[in-house]
Amino acid sequence: MISLALTRRGFLVGSSTALLSACVSSGGRSSGGGYRAPDPAPRPVPNAGWDAWVEGFKSRAAGSGIAQGTLDAAFRGAGFLPEVIEKDRNQTEFNRTLEDYLNIAASDERVSLGREKFAQYGNVLAAVESRFGVERQIVAAVWGLESFYGTRRGNVPVVSALSTLAYEGRRGEFFEGQLVAALKILQSGDISPAGMTGSWAGAMGHTQFIPTSYLAYAVDFTGDGRRDIWSEDPSDALASTAAYLARSGWTPGLPWGMEVTLPPGFDAGLLGRGNGKSADAWATLGVRAASGGPLAGGSIIDGGGPYFLLTQNFATILRYNNAQNYAIGVGHLSDRLLGRGEIRANFGPDAAGMTKADRQDLQRLLTARGFDTGGTDGVIGAKTRSAISAYEASVGLPVTGEPTLTLLQRLR
Repeated sequence: MISLALTRRGFLVGSSTALLSACVSSGGRSSGGGYRAPDPAPRPVPNAGWDAWVEGFKSRAAGSGIAQGTLDAAFRGAGFLPEVIEKDRNQTEFNRTLEDYLNIAASDERVSLGREKFAQYGNVLAAVESRFGVERQIVAAVWGLESFYGTRRGNVPVVSALSTLAYEGRRGEFFEGQLVAALKILQSGDISPAGMTGSWAGAMGHTQFIPTSYLAYAVDFTGDGRRDIWSEDPSDALASTAAYLARSGWTPGLPWGMEVTLPPGFDAGLLGRGNGKSADAWATLGVRAASGGPLAGGSIIDGGGPYFLLTQNFATILRYNNAQNYAIGVGHLSDRLLGRGEIRANFGPDAAGMTKADRQDLQRLLTARGFDTGGTDGVIGAKTRSAISAYEASVGLPVTGEPTLTLLQRLR
């Protein structure tokens, strides 16, 4: 298995797959269709074991400096959430190609809304960049991936979610630590228990901080005395994200990376994130920026068609979420927010031998026959697979739900 690491949101992610974090997984796309409305908030159910665990936890929390009044307020109305346990036990290791990931991360909807938000909060983003040295488009791109620009901040009560996960015990120590941190946030007065909502795993706000990262990096950018990453105003959340990246080693003025072209006969042994070279060295070897602009120093990877030169700032984005696809997604989305174009090189066929154009054609033909795929972006997700299954059943084929060239030819 690919090496795994805990992100600051508490998820386990692999360096090549990305958890399609917050917004990419749940913030707008059903299977490559339009924006998806948030799921209803989970409702607590009685659980005597959780009740007993909470009583024991309160003693431990008090030993960590949590006042009785904070504990009483935090757990008033909190409860055991079985849906959270189900999601924790059924996390999917996403195996999307980089092509699919970028189609989602920089979808037409995400780019369009992002440009609107980029203009709407231009003054805030400029001020954040001035203070922390992290370019505004990078901060906005993280916002876009994490919560679809604040439209998917999460509606799960954080105290209930974290206490449920800590009680369940699979990663009990980690989640108990997050719960103590959440209580410290409540005790500081930054947010009320009712207002502290987030994802099922306790990630919160516009840019999805887990409680310990909030304590380490969140800032009161508006000057109102609270580090409020939950409200409609994203200012504190955007500044907190910039603070996180700045303290993780962000270099102002250095691009995250760029698409590059390689000369014929280029030595593939020079590829890989451990093989960094200066801009001049790459230029001497015939490497060129696909945009025609200047190169930067860094390493070059094969993205399955396009090649990307990745700088040290790319490594800093990985500190935010240790997943290569995610970090490329942030970088590419940030470029699109500035009005730059799509990836220039073509991605190769997928494992089924289908190109993006083939997959889009498949979706169009299924939808035309009354089998809704939720969009025609070439991303094969749950809704497209369901449409394929329904079509196969309707014509007496074995039901597989798999996109294939044979199926495409039949539809044509």
